[in-house]
Amino acid sequence: MSGGSPIHLLELLWVVCCAGCVRGNNLWEVPSRHIPSPANITSKLLWEPQCQTHLRHLQDGSRTTATIPPQLDGHWVSSRCEVRPGPEFLTRSYTFDPSPARQFKALQHYYSDSDCHVPAYSLLIQGRVRLRQASWITPGATEAEHSLHKVTLIIHNQRTAHRLAVHLPSSCLGPDPGAPVAPHRLYELYNIKAGRDCLGSLHVSMMELELLRIETRNHPHNRPTKELFLGDVHTDWSQRVHYRPTGYQEPLQNIMHHIHPCPVCALVYRSSLHHPPVLPPSSAVPLNLNGHWVSQRCEARPAVLFLTRLFIFREEHRSWEGTYAHYSDPMCQQRTFTLRAQGHYAQVESSAKVKGAAELVFKVTQAKVTVFERTLLRALNSSEDGGCGRAGGWQLGVEQDITWTAGCRVLGISLPHKEYELFKMEKNHKGRALLFIGERPTDGGSPDRPMRRPTSFQTPMIQCSARAPVPPRYSAHSTIQRLEINSACSQHSVFGILSLSLLNLWLCYIHHVYILC
Repeated sequence: MSGGSPIHLLELLWVVCCAGCVRGNNLWEVPSRHIPSPANITSKLLWEPQCQTHLRHLQDGSRTTATIPPQLDGHWVSSRCEVRPGPEFLTRSYTFDPSPARQFKALQHYYSDSDCHVPAYSLLIQGRVRLRQASWITPGATEAEHSLHKVTLIIHNQRTAHRLAVHLPSSCLGPDPGAPVAPHRLYELYNIKAGRDCLGSLHVSMMELELLRIETRNHPHNRPTKELFLGDVHTDWSQRVHYRPTGYQEPLQNIMHHIHPCPVCALVYRSSLHHPPVLPPSSAVPLNLNGHWVSQRCEARPAVLFLTRLFIFREEHRSWEGTYAHYSDPMCQQRTFTLRAQGHYAQVESSAKVKGAAELVFKVTQAKVTVFERTLLRALNSSEDGGCGRAGGWQLGVEQDITWTAGCRVLGISLPHKEYELFKMEKNHKGRALLFIGERPTDGGSPDRPMRRPTSFQTPMIQCSARAPVPPRYSAHSTIQRLEINSACSQHSVFGILSLSLLNLWLCYIHHVYILC
């Protein structure tokens, strides 16, 4: 092409150099000055600061702190209608006594619908919890023991009474076993002094108290919030009563230090055994995956996995990309490996079990792995040839394609791979879009068959950009990979910085405009 002046060529070179090797305190800080650039670079810079800055904030130890042992004293409540495997829909209101005995009262309200608008029955669970030690299995958590004293049931409508009557033996119906199960009556399911135990008939368990963690989250313009993470509930009902948790449920909010605004917190706080909270119906949010979605916190998974997720969806092509950054610590600061996967998806139909959710089928066709931990590096390099990328060719911080070896047996990745998923969208207390993706099986398996499709959700992701996704050739990389660019630039810092400085001064001198200086 003709007609391009040397100055224009140098300006273009400057833009490319800035886009590739920006250095400073904030790696993803976009220059405020106007820089003429191709459309693809512009669209890339527009979304990356939002998503990557959010991920960086998750790793900021000054923003999130945890104390071991946790200070349980106080009142903790749900901030939304919770979904447990089954599905079960409930809200929780837990109170812990500050006395050395550390007695607790746990109010659990169960509902017939996914909006927690139609109460079905409530449980008042009373007992004691004793903190033991920092968990050896789940870093950052505290192990505890609990004992139950009394569990009381009340049913809120006739339909639920008929349904529970099938499961409750006559010995659990009080002094008149022949009387039908009726709403608004109190039924004692458990009493340690009376020797009564009917918890198994309704799969009632408080094993969630065996693993605890409290996080204090500091917000720049608001007062700190406190969240109580209790142990996860097994996705298999038959394992629920005896399962010792290694992950967490959605956190409960401290009533004195909760997120704002939180109308659900207030409703749950004012509830009682006889008067369950009736949550307002949630406004329907059509499933529109287009855009970029990111984790809201360092997420914990059963079997001691900590990770952050970054997803990109392109609805026009029904394609997706996911970056799963794995860590060995609960603050997501000590990285182990990153998995980047991509493929296609198809929406099947609306869910018959969870109102407002949709059933989808995902296919994973390509994957790449970057290793950052030496023990894992040795394991991958010792694997048999063809089992996980190029045997003996793994290096720290260097991404390797595992598509051609049909995945990675060491990491339990198989390609191509199909999963039957459950998705739902909501708005948070600030009106931002949330994406709920199906909960992974507790046993570490995969929802690779329709019968294994999830009925509950993982921690929701938040939309960090709703803009039209960039083309695949400019697709986003993980935070870790972007940080590697910084290191790569530093290898040539002497020549690179000097050349760019001279070029910058020369352009300023030619134009007599100090925009770039």
